[in-house]
Amino acid sequence: MKLQEKYEVVIGMEVHAELKTDSKMFCGCKNDPFGAEKPNIYTCPVCLGMPGGLPVANKKAIAWTLKLGLATNCSLNKFSKFDRKHYFYPDLAKSYQISQYDIPFCYEGYIDTPSGKVGLTRIHLEEDTGKLQHKVINNKKVSLIDFNRGGVPLVEVVTEPDITSGKQAKEYGKKLRHILRFLDIANCDMEQGGMRLEANISLRKKGETELPNYKVEIKNINSFRFLEAAINYEVERQAEILEQGEVPVQETRGWNAVKSQTFSQRTKESAEDYRYFPDPDLPPFHFSDEYLKEIKDSVPELPESIAQRWVKEFDLPLAKAIDFSSVDSEKLLHWLESILRELHNKKLDLVLFINDYTNKKIVIPSRAQVKENTNPSEVVKLFEELHSTETIDEDILNKTIKEVLTNNTDAVEKYNSGQTQIIGFLMGQVMRTLGKKVDPQVIRKAIQVALES
Repeated sequence: MKLQEKYEVVIGMEVHAELKTDSKMFCGCKNDPFGAEKPNIYTCPVCLGMPGGLPVANKKAIAWTLKLGLATNCSLNKFSKFDRKHYFYPDLAKSYQISQYDIPFCYEGYIDTPSGKVGLTRIHLEEDTGKLQHKVINNKKVSLIDFNRGGVPLVEVVTEPDITSGKQAKEYGKKLRHILRFLDIANCDMEQGGMRLEANISLRKKGETELPNYKVEIKNINSFRFLEAAINYEVERQAEILEQGEVPVQETRGWNAVKSQTFSQRTKESAEDYRYFPDPDLPPFHFSDEYLKEIKDSVPELPESIAQRWVKEFDLPLAKAIDFSSVDSEKLLHWLESILRELHNKKLDLVLFINDYTNKKIVIPSRAQVKENTNPSEVVKLFEELHSTETIDEDILNKTIKEVLTNNTDAVEKYNSGQTQIIGFLMGQVMRTLGKKVDPQVIRKAIQVALES
């Protein structure tokens, strides 16, 4: 028995995503760290932490965070505030980060995954740090800091320890990214660092219910594939340590994609180490019922809900509905629904259309973009033309089938010996000989009659 089979995996995740507001979280500097022509050009006394610089909260970033909370089944705090999280690191100009501690904007939500529901502890808003760049200049190793990213609004989504495998962690991460993109509040460019994944992993013996007395954090992963691989590696590593009667060190580890293994970075901090206290420069927030209703009304119907509705309205198989609705654009999804509705009204085959769309047999706007002037009726017309058939005289069809069967006696023998799939080859030969687009089912039935006569 494998060591991992003796233990249950307990995983909680923290996901950071940069919001794509025009300006930074607490100042008016441009929020475009990945498009900046030079380092440190989108900075000011506020985001650089200089004396006298006073922060002002970004209203849109707060509204988007509340919107994300509602889209992930969270409750919202009517009263909330920002806190200072103290730690020293070169990319943190103030030596503290403006974040949220005990009263986040959103709490107690959940996200459904194919492997089960993942509870959300909280969603809070903070500012991002600068970016360190390690280079060699004049034969010397140096670390440079670009503060264009410093102060960018950063939403953090924290889960309950409900995740039980690397596979489920990947499912959860992809689902959260899809929601963020669909709401059009974050690009989630993982290669650039616009979305970063962290997993807290520990093991307990099967049958136990108490949380383990340790956890190991894998930090700053920028790929769902790496996330799953890092968790799988860590499960094996921790199981071996536990089998030796020891407890894994509570620490922060990184992922080495080249060696396919985790490595130790530092011992893990506790909340007390950060010396949280309310930010004295930012007043607390009191949200009215009217404002929260306005936010709620701005949340679009999500793809998962739309897929369930399609199953009822259009009698679609759930798997097909989920696949067809899995797009990152609300506008595109409504456009696709208008196509399905017209197909349904015309009593055309919706599943066949989805297959054609998925396999790119119908050339229409990509899933990333919808052209304003593309009429859904034009797409339906393309589909009808693709599957339109010509009528064929029965005598001509039977004569052609007889000719094909005479010229392909080996295929006829295979069919008679039980290899009935060979009929597909014969159908192709008949259609090629006819030179017309005849209904394949008509040809199949006629061939079967000829073979059995």
